[in-house]
Amino acid sequence: MTRTAVIAGVGPGLGASIARKFVAEGCAVGLFARSAEFIEDLADELNEDGDALAVQTDITDAEAVKAGFDEVREAFGPVDVLVNHASGGAWKRLMDLSGEEFEHALAVGTQGGFHCSQEAVADMLEEGSGTVIFTGATSSVRGNKGALAFSTAKFAVRGMAESMARDLGPRGIHVAHVVIDGGIRPPDSEVHNPEEYLDPDAIAASYWHLVGQDPSAWTLELDLRPHTEEF
Repeated sequence: MTRTAVIAGVGPGLGASIARKFVAEGCAVGLFARSAEFIEDLADELNEDGDALAVQTDITDAEAVKAGFDEVREAFGPVDVLVNHASGGAWKRLMDLSGEEFEHALAVGTQGGFHCSQEAVADMLEEGSGTVIFTGATSSVRGNKGALAFSTAKFAVRGMAESMARDLGPRGIHVAHVVIDGGIRPPDSEVHNPEEYLDPDAIAASYWHLVGQDPSAWTLELDLRPHTEEF
């Protein structure tokens, strides 16, 4: 079945891997990012074998999000899958953090997730099915030293995902939160111990698995970490 997916917050790492995996599985994909340059190049690549649309979007702006979703709908039809992947946050301690930096982290992660979810779920409710995936982090479940804004936003996103799952699951919409518990191997660069990093393509495969899960056994939270990490 052909699906229309929106990935909110696409960069050259995990976001790009998710886009490539979803297109490979037959999805038409809308790529949202604040900056157009990378997503336009990625869309050109993906359109060689599939369907992708680059949409420069500030997800903290509700009107911009609505316009972005309308553009995707016009190109591909109603949205079946949303990946809320965007995050922001200065890696600073309490006394070094400005109010603007703190507010930006909350705006991107929580406000952006809220706006995108409202748009996508409106389509899904009409169809009676769909999937919303939130990208979390170690900071979603354990506050990180020196990352107050990022940790606060990630805790809030986890709460949003859990609340949505309980509200929307009975209405046919699968909502899942993915805890990325470890560093993601950076694209196009060497690392000393690659086995200590998560492979972005392997993470993307796990995201796709969530999309295809049977409703009798939906995952609410998926915790991913390298095999070298201790539990």
